[in-house]
Amino acid sequence: MIPCTVYELRQYTLHPGRRDELVELFEREFIEPQEDAGMRIVGQFRDLDRPDHLVWVRGFRDMETRAAALAAFYGGPVWKAHRDAANATMIDSDDVLLLRPAYPGAGFSAPGGAEAGRFTAAVHRNEPSLADQCRRRIGPLACLETEPAENTFPALPVRTGEDVLVWFAAGDTAHDLPEPVQTLRLEPTAGSRLR
Repeated sequence: MIPCTVYELRQYTLHPGRRDELVELFEREFIEPQEDAGMRIVGQFRDLDRPDHLVWVRGFRDMETRAAALAAFYGGPVWKAHRDAANATMIDSDDVLLLRPAYPGAGFSAPGGAEAGRFTAAVHRNEPSLADQCRRRIGPLACLETEPAENTFPALPVRTGEDVLVWFAAGDTAHDLPEPVQTLRLEPTAGSRLR
């Protein structure tokens, strides 16, 4: 298992009714080749409140290996063979947060480490002590914050100019943290490692 210090939270807006098509293609063709290139696919999820959205998370050892892994996958034969089919399902794939663990041990543990059925993820404006509040009040599966380093693979845009904290927890998690700017209610796909 790759120890990760960098994660991407990717939210795709898809053409109406095409989410299952992308999920099937993703799980059949893209997971193993991305992992062979040096990435860790944490999980992929249906957004329960937005039927034409797919949310997924992948991790990297560090920013340098992120650049190499993405170049290997997106320059390789599997992506070239299936990119047109994947891209045909999507309206937007640029809603991406580049993140790092907010404190030691706050990254995702081994895939499959949770058996929740559903997950909650929340995006907050980061502020002092928020990560500590998250750890004490929620005990999340992961607590991540903005990775401030420059995007090492500019062919795939990431959101910039934001300082966020994102936590992931099993089930529908209630909390008394400040109001998030976005809450995601997520259901793992059949092939998601995080289930």
